[in-house]
Amino acid sequence: MIWIPITVGAAALQVARNAAQRSIMGGAGPWGATLVRFLFGLPFATLFALVAWLATPGAVAHPTPTFWLACAAGAALQIGATAAQLTAMHRSTFALGTAMQQSGLLFALGWGALFFGDKVGPVTWLGALVATAGLAALTWPRGEMAMRRGAVTAGLGAGAMFALCANCFRQAGLAFEPAHPAASAFVTVMVVQAMQTVALSAWLAWRNPDALKAVVAAWRQSLGAGFCGAAASGLWFTAMTLSPVGPVRAVGVVEMPIAAIAGRRLFKERLSTLQMIAGLITAVGVAMAALG
Repeated sequence: MIWIPITVGAAALQVARNAAQRSIMGGAGPWGATLVRFLFGLPFATLFALVAWLATPGAVAHPTPTFWLACAAGAALQIGATAAQLTAMHRSTFALGTAMQQSGLLFALGWGALFFGDKVGPVTWLGALVATAGLAALTWPRGEMAMRRGAVTAGLGAGAMFALCANCFRQAGLAFEPAHPAASAFVTVMVVQAMQTVALSAWLAWRNPDALKAVVAAWRQSLGAGFCGAAASGLWFTAMTLSPVGPVRAVGVVEMPIAAIAGRRLFKERLSTLQMIAGLITAVGVAMAALG
């Protein structure tokens, strides 16, 4: 069960990364803010991969075609998912955008069972349904100021894409070095972020050079986002090589209360009493999904 504390650590680091990305979105836009996690995370991801590999005696690289294909598919999906999540946060609130992204819990279980042969029990499925119901109540639009048009679509789209890319990353980590999950996970993060950095930098240089300039201008904030993003991804990938993606995503919903606290402290956002009750319902579902 070591994957549970690893997942909690990943969720906390992810909230810190999202907060840093959201703060620069106004100047760089969603695609520029998305690039931040990859461009400024790559040096840290490379360092983490090197340390993890050198600290793992007996690790042997297996860069099979399955590994490269899973990395490429996951990289593309994660780019789209990150942009969708940042859009949802921008059109609602930081906490609600984070909660909507957690709709990926059911998607993660579904993709894993449908495409990758993951086996999960009925209690886990029931817990996922309860958690999703709680998230739906938590994120239901309550007025123009709280939820602008397109926020729900962007949030649900982010959840679906994050869930599928997580399954791709799990397959990549298992294909590269299944006997040493931590080392394999950090190498996978490095490869994926290199692909994402090259692809998205080239696209922005062609389509929106002003966004690329805004990313470079915000390098101080971006370094923090890059470090937290690379560390979070390494922990997520490690957890997903130790457990199917569905249960990992369930425990990862702990990101929601962390984001609510961060949203209140950093962006002066508040949750209503009904939203807090919905959050408790979600927590019950998370516990069922994780322990089922």
